Amino acid sequence: MNSFFFGIYPYIALSVMVIGSIARYERDPFTWKTSSSQLLRRRQLIIGSVLFHVGVLVIFFGHLVGLLTPIVVFDALGISHGAKQLLAVVAGGIAGIMALIGGAMLLHRRWVDPRIRKTSSLADIAILILLLAQLVLGLGTIFVSLQHLDGHEMTKFMAWAQMIFTFRAGAAEQIADVAPIFKLHIVLGLTIFLVFPFTRLVHIASGFFAPLRYLFLRSGYQLVRSRRRRPLEERRRSAEPRAAGARAATIPHGTAGGAVPSAAE
Repeated sequence: MNSFFFGIYPYIALSVMVIGSIARYERDPFTWKTSSSQLLRRRQLIIGSVLFHVGVLVIFFGHLVGLLTPIVVFDALGISHGAKQLLAVVAGGIAGIMALIGGAMLLHRRWVDPRIRKTSSLADIAILILLLAQLVLGLGTIFVSLQHLDGHEMTKFMAWAQMIFTFRAGAAEQIADVAPIFKLHIVLGLTIFLVFPFTRLVHIASGFFAPLRYLFLRSGYQLVRSRRRRPLEERRRSAEPRAAGARAATIPHGTAGGAVPSAAE
């Protein structure tokens, strides 16, 4: 099972995420969004959304840099494994608590308010629960990491992630003996990648790739065509006689040659 979940499952999850997101965008790009409910419980939405998104972004890029940067780079910069481990614990802990509070506020808002819940799909609520469970597991790993402040355990995850992304064999063996909570954290994270294209999470990718497609992959400038068939100048010329007739119809009789005759005349 260790070989499957940490040697094969990562490729399944990442492949489904990439191919599924591209297929969804090509099939129906207008679904790369989140349904707006900002008019309801607006203050709770703003606070929860800011906390959640800031926390998640810090965690995501922290994992990305921390796991995929070669160890020799940290050694060349004079950053010890222990210092990197401590930085990950402190920064990850703060960002994780922010994201957890924000996510709980968003889930409460979506679950409790009947109007918002009515416009929410099962996938909207389920993915929030998955993300909150992942955050709880991530914060739980901090207590185990504090027992390994020498950074030795951290290098195992770095070796595993870099072997996965460089398609090298034996990646699963690198983390075979780590604590179970780390393994649960990794498997749940990969599962979130797996369901990514089928949930509202796909809007994250649109923030990165939609501008690139607009700038570099579009065939030309956007053309806006009128539904009217006749050219503008032709419509303008045909409208002038009608406008002149309408103005003449509004002039009272008798004003063209003199004053309007009164009733006494």
